[in-house]
Amino acid sequence: MVSYILRRLLLIIPTLLGILTINFFIIQAAPGGPVEQMIARLEATGESATVRVAGSDQAELKISVPKISNSNSSYRGAQGLDPEMVQEIEKLYGFDQPLYKRYFKLIRDYLTFDFGESFYRDKQVVDLLFEKLPVSISLGFWSTLIIYLVSIPLGIAKAVRHGSRFDVWSSSLIIIGNAIPVFLFAVILVVIFAGGTYFDWFPLRGLTSINFAELTLWGKVVDYFHHLALPVTAMVIGGFATLTMLTKNSFLDEIGKQYVTTARAKGLSRTQVLYGHIFRNAMLIIVAGFPAAFISMFFAGSLLIEVIFSLDGLGLLGFEATIGRDYPVMFGTLYLFTLIGLLTNLLSDLCYMLVDPRIDFEARKF
Repeated sequence: MVSYILRRLLLIIPTLLGILTINFFIIQAAPGGPVEQMIARLEATGESATVRVAGSDQAELKISVPKISNSNSSYRGAQGLDPEMVQEIEKLYGFDQPLYKRYFKLIRDYLTFDFGESFYRDKQVVDLLFEKLPVSISLGFWSTLIIYLVSIPLGIAKAVRHGSRFDVWSSSLIIIGNAIPVFLFAVILVVIFAGGTYFDWFPLRGLTSINFAELTLWGKVVDYFHHLALPVTAMVIGGFATLTMLTKNSFLDEIGKQYVTTARAKGLSRTQVLYGHIFRNAMLIIVAGFPAAFISMFFAGSLLIEVIFSLDGLGLLGFEATIGRDYPVMFGTLYLFTLIGLLTNLLSDLCYMLVDPRIDFEARKF
């Protein structure tokens, strides 16, 4: 087991390298980079613009916009600008270096977890990630935990009572909940419970209150979950339907197999058959879906929730960085997302062994 874990951890290094390499060259080739965006800002202002120099302490650079009649710049919208001024902008963002030098610098820095500094924010990327991480962890962890705690028992109960009134009515509620978009349900919660039209029971902004530091330990816990109640509820409603039906169908498939009939013929009770024989086999597909569910809740699923409930997390940070072509933040969030995803896949394999000890990854030749 130890050697298998070590091999998987070592495999993370070339995987991260490959993902960073592919995304680096794709992003570099995409139009609308930071240089072009700065040129567009200068064109919009007409004469000059003041920008912060990346990597400096509050230093600013004022760029004037001299117009010339002819320019052979390869950047879109720069045909009327002085080539020297365009070169100055390239140096500002590090684009004065050849592509291969920028690539090797990126790899060298990321090996030491040096993500650089944001182009447009006066902060290191690492500081930005740690600042936004608590929001994403809170949303992703509690949503995933509640979904699994509700979906698995509910799916088992539906499988055991297949075709009953309980199964029919619970399926109807699940289908309705799954049909409502997450963002729409979030808006409904805001309108009803967060001071929109009816009640003002829950806060609408931030992960904690302004006076959080002054509260007692119990008061901090209550305040924390008070802020999380609505966003987590919105994410859970839209996420537990698939897992519930997957659990039900997986158990139904196992219940109809020959070994279950044999176990019942031996005189075992329903509980002994269900949790002693069926559970291990049926849970394998549930465990297999854990990494995708967690990553979806942790990152992609939280973007609209962060916007609606005014929560500043990694989802919103990555989206804003992509729109603004803030390359250091883009690659920093990509690196973090990928690393967590790979570690979660490893955790999923370890869960396989806990659910079914017959699975031996140690014997696999990779």
